[in-house]
Amino acid sequence: MPDTLTPLYLALDHHQAERLTSAEAGYRSIIEDNPAHVEALHYLGVLLHQRGVSAQAAPFLDRALVLSPEYAACWSNRGLVAAALGDAEFAVACQRRALAVDPSFANAYNNLGVALQKTGRDDEAVDAYQKALAQQPDFIDAYTNFGSALFKLKRHEDALAAYRDALRYDPQNSTAHFGEGNALRELGRLDDAIRSLQRAVELAPAHFESRVNLGTTLGLRGRFVEAEAQYRHALKLRDDPQIHVCVGASIGAQGRFSEEEPHYRHALTLDVNHADAQHNLALLHLRRGEFEQGWTLYETRWRASKYTPIELPGIAEWAGEPLAGRTLLLVGEQGHGDQLQFVRYAAVLERTGAAVDVLVPSNIAELVGGVRGVRRVLLEKPQEGYDFWTPMMSVPHHVAGVGPGVPADVPYLRVSGVRIGDWPQRVADLAGGRRRVGVVWAGSPTFANDRFRSMPLAALAPLADAPGIAWFSLQKGPARAQLEGAALNLYDLTGQVHDFADTAALIDQLDLVITVDTSVAHLAGALGKPVWVMLSKNYDWRWMLDRDDSPWYPTMRLFKQTTLGDWTNVTEAVRKALIFGGA
Repeated sequence: MPDTLTPLYLALDHHQAERLTSAEAGYRSIIEDNPAHVEALHYLGVLLHQRGVSAQAAPFLDRALVLSPEYAACWSNRGLVAAALGDAEFAVACQRRALAVDPSFANAYNNLGVALQKTGRDDEAVDAYQKALAQQPDFIDAYTNFGSALFKLKRHEDALAAYRDALRYDPQNSTAHFGEGNALRELGRLDDAIRSLQRAVELAPAHFESRVNLGTTLGLRGRFVEAEAQYRHALKLRDDPQIHVCVGASIGAQGRFSEEEPHYRHALTLDVNHADAQHNLALLHLRRGEFEQGWTLYETRWRASKYTPIELPGIAEWAGEPLAGRTLLLVGEQGHGDQLQFVRYAAVLERTGAAVDVLVPSNIAELVGGVRGVRRVLLEKPQEGYDFWTPMMSVPHHVAGVGPGVPADVPYLRVSGVRIGDWPQRVADLAGGRRRVGVVWAGSPTFANDRFRSMPLAALAPLADAPGIAWFSLQKGPARAQLEGAALNLYDLTGQVHDFADTAALIDQLDLVITVDTSVAHLAGALGKPVWVMLSKNYDWRWMLDRDDSPWYPTMRLFKQTTLGDWTNVTEAVRKALIFGGA
């Protein structure tokens, strides 16, 4: 038998030096002389897998294992090949076989964890990584993989600790910085997350996911210009439709609405059914008043990433069929403001001959129950009893000729006498003969764009110059705490406000409502009350381009920022309107 020891060492030397062509020739020469050479068969399989031809690697590893069934490293590498070929379950079995041969084999535990994650068994993967680290406490890949499994299990604090353990051993590890940044983002520590992801990008500038996640996190922090730049870098690495959408959305978030469309269009050339591109394009059409195209594309929203589809099993979803003599359940969707805006279409549906019931949250139920066309209000999903159901915001698509402002006959919400109670006296006692103006300066802090649509109460200090006004706070939520020490002297009666019907009763006693873009804007508009809405530069689609009025609400006036995040021009315009223009 030829002496193959020296040729094997030479081939291994080539392999370790990444001279793969020479290494492959060496292994093949050994196998040609000795087809049962287990090491050469094994290493040739490893090399072919490294070269990305895993299907060619498998037969060599299989031959080695037939000859040496207790070869732990070969079993582990066979598992890697199986994973590359898409057979995750066989990959798990191979790693378990390697560990049965050698229970102290740290690499096999790590590889087992990776294979388990590919089958969705992240909890089992956590155990595998812990065993790898018990065998080899400085195993950096096992730490980063451990962090990945913990992250998928939403154990973000534990994931952060794992990534930081990896960085203790290798501070330049880009994978660990990437994972650390993702964990910090999920923990709400956005500035720390940005720093970690920036470090990941510095260490691995061509890592697509680091660029994308940095862009996403910058966007969450409201740093849209920087987010756009990261997405554009990512596109140089991969022409990905979702990232074209992200570029467009970042541009829109800066209020540069005229520049968005090409990015959504390009995404659709790469994926004609890309839901986020279709949805964002729908909003752009609606913003421009192109309602036919907008409402049609808006029906794709349930496939878009930000929406959870509504399900009412047992009832057919309405697709525009004739409704004369039929029962229809109109289902509220999205936020309270959306539902207060679109419940107006109950009257349109009633005119088609439908009997219309409405499903909405309890805190707007009383108001909705008084809308023309609403037969009954439900608070819980029914199982049956209707011919059709439809989401509120799908009605314009299905009803011919419907556009914004149809119907625009306000008020379509009304306050009951019971709710009015003694509000007239209470408000009159405080206001005397002054003009009565209600104010909302902030929405829910959980809203995605709240950083820009809300303002601090201090920003409204210039309005104190307007004479003859009794200011009433309509503010609810955490921002109510800003009332203390405010320059604008507001009467706060919201402790006696428990739902939207109470808010409506208070608004009914006012002459004007001034608000940021919250549900109160829709409530006041639907009540027919004069309402001035202060809008960020990246305002919502429904306030439309190049308008300071609203076709949705005839009594509404819009004040839009000229610079994102700067309310100066808005508050100055409102101040002048109060002093010189009246309400």
